Amino acid sequence: MISFANAKINIGLNIVDKRADGYHLLESVFYPFPLYDIIEITTKESTAKTTLEITGMHLPAADNNLCLRAYRLLDERVSLPSVHIHLHKQIPYGAGLGGGSSDGAFVLKMLNEKFGIGLSDLQLEEEAAKLGADCPFFIQNKPLYAQGIGTDLSSVSLDLSDKFLVLVKPAVNIATAEAYQSITPRAAEEDLRDVLQLPIQDWKFYVKNDFEELVVEKHPVVKDIKLALYAQGAIYASMSGSGSAVFGIFQKPVDLTDLNNLGQVFYPIEI
Repeated sequence: MISFANAKINIGLNIVDKRADGYHLLESVFYPFPLYDIIEITTKESTAKTTLEITGMHLPAADNNLCLRAYRLLDERVSLPSVHIHLHKQIPYGAGLGGGSSDGAFVLKMLNEKFGIGLSDLQLEEEAAKLGADCPFFIQNKPLYAQGIGTDLSSVSLDLSDKFLVLVKPAVNIATAEAYQSITPRAAEEDLRDVLQLPIQDWKFYVKNDFEELVVEKHPVVKDIKLALYAQGAIYASMSGSGSAVFGIFQKPVDLTDLNNLGQVFYPIEI
């Protein structure tokens, strides 16, 4: 069984509070972006151990990888056969694109289908939340308004299918935990869902990512990319998540070859 686990971008990201247990509360819109990791799951002999192989990017197949943790979650629930998971990484890490979260969520969905476990989407979301705050989004995998620690999801009216989205990832990796340690929560001035009903060209005045200013202080290239996207005709540009990738929204396809000196450019992939 093979699946294509897509990335996501954050359109607006407000860190509004912090719980007593240290978790931060946010408001954001999670939006799928068509850049994919490729996951293949094959059944092994009953006596063999479940294994993970990673290609595409140099990452260790660590025991705490979300793909393996997803397998263990369902194995504890229904006692699964042993499998081999081949993860071909194409979504850059340390970029705010949710690649690891997507991989874990997709493994849950794949195992549920492959072995006929029969979990509903709601049950899969509950399991995904045990893996990480971004993971439940990838179960429904459609534009959603996220609250709480990112696991409280609701419908949002946002469709960018007639627009051209592109990503630029600089040679900078941002550790999510480190980014949250530096953030100061503050209440949002406007309801993000209302603001996103404005014309997209007006978003630059109202739709903010609370991490962006902090990241730009340490890594000015993020601001350089954002300005370059606007110079190329973007109607909106922003850093995604805790960084460091920056996305641009254009009215039509655009060639961003000139931005290769700032970072790696990722165009939407059709599958």
